[in-house]
Amino acid sequence: MNVTHAVIDRYSQGAKEVQPTLCCPVDYDTSLLALLPQEIIEKDYGCGDPSRYVHAGDTVLDLGSGAGKICYMAAQLVGDHGHVMGVDMNDDMLALARKYQTEMAKKLGGQRVRFAKGHIEDLALDVAALERYLQEYPVRNAADLTALNTWQDQQRHTQPMIADASVDLVISNCVLNLVRDSDKQRLVNEIFRVLKPGGRVAISDIISDETVPAHLKADTHLWSGCISGAFQEQEFIKAFTDAGFIAVCYDKWDAQPWQVVNGIEFRSATLTATKGVGTACMDVGHAVIYRGPYASVNDDEGHVYLRGERMAVCERTFTLLTEGPYKNDFIGITPATPRAPVAWCAPAGTRRPAQETKGGNYSGGCGAPACC
Repeated sequence: MNVTHAVIDRYSQGAKEVQPTLCCPVDYDTSLLALLPQEIIEKDYGCGDPSRYVHAGDTVLDLGSGAGKICYMAAQLVGDHGHVMGVDMNDDMLALARKYQTEMAKKLGGQRVRFAKGHIEDLALDVAALERYLQEYPVRNAADLTALNTWQDQQRHTQPMIADASVDLVISNCVLNLVRDSDKQRLVNEIFRVLKPGGRVAISDIISDETVPAHLKADTHLWSGCISGAFQEQEFIKAFTDAGFIAVCYDKWDAQPWQVVNGIEFRSATLTATKGVGTACMDVGHAVIYRGPYASVNDDEGHVYLRGERMAVCERTFTLLTEGPYKNDFIGITPATPRAPVAWCAPAGTRRPAQETKGGNYSGGCGAPACC
């Protein structure tokens, strides 16, 4: 049995009867669980709660949505103007999630959630549409296979399941470790593709402190149990930075491992990241002051920020540092009279003289929400 079949079989069984070994203890928001059918709560498996990162109005994509628990929790948070989509490859899990769609729509006051069948490492291909194609055009020879490949390429480009730059937040709960190693970077690249500029990521998953050896990777039971396919902790971050994400962070990290196998610690962690806006660097005179406590920090684009110094930044970087994931770490200074925009990105360590920032507007005076 290969890895893919082992995962599908084990989670199909999990849709039929509760599998306690497939999940870690998680402190979910009980007020959000109160609206959910008990069967979904019992037969959904995870290691974290990425719903905590959902904002009102978000378009949310849940990778490996299973029985739909996180989707239905997120649907309560996105509000009337938000939308949630779950993607999964397991027919039994999809059937369980869809079983309660009408009931949940009535409770929510509208249909905010939908579920699609697809591979999370290939979010452009609608597998339900693929299955309909194969019913009509079964593959019997090489020519049929060529036609199928051509059709799949056309579908990805003209009718993608998830379009480019269409999602505000991608979440996942203990699923990336189920993807084959050869497809993991493709998966992270797909997350980057579907996110809007400035879009966010919140991935709860199992990670390992050491690289998982080949003999454990060959164990399909350990793989389907969220062990053998775990990202090594540094490799998890690297996969996201290699895809182009910024502000990649371990926002949650379990102190105690979930399991220890052959001396390797496997623990739950939640990784967050942001997709840059991709606009040009234009200088109009902005500056930021890094609060500390470190003597200096540098970001994913190579900028250096010295503690307490007025550092020159372009308008794009200013917005990221004062409104984005770094906003509690920086004081922003908007020039009193913006200069004519100049295409420019500050060389690392460039200071903005105090004379150029006099009379400017300051933002972010408080580092903590309650300090004022």
